[in-house]
Amino acid sequence: MNKAQLIEKLALRADITKSQAENFLDATLEVIQKAVAKGEEVKLVGFGSFSRSSRKSRKGRNPKTGAPVEIPGVKVPRFKPGKEFKELMN
Repeated sequence: MNKAQLIEKLALRADITKSQAENFLDATLEVIQKAVAKGEEVKLVGFGSFSRSSRKSRKGRNPKTGAPVEIPGVKVPRFKPGKEFKELMN
């Protein structure tokens, strides 16, 4: 399912227009992204939680030359599904 299909399903489910559904979805995603970027955890009971995690720096190799390269540490978003979401999968 892509974003347009999700918006269409949201509009039908909530009995709103597609543009209202798109605005709501965009606003929701923006709020989650900004909160996680600040280091906050966003918990949606039954669905899951979004958080920020850190990857340590590590050594790698340049595939062309084989020379060692230092890969810097970065912060990455994480999603952990909730219990009800996991149960729905099985």
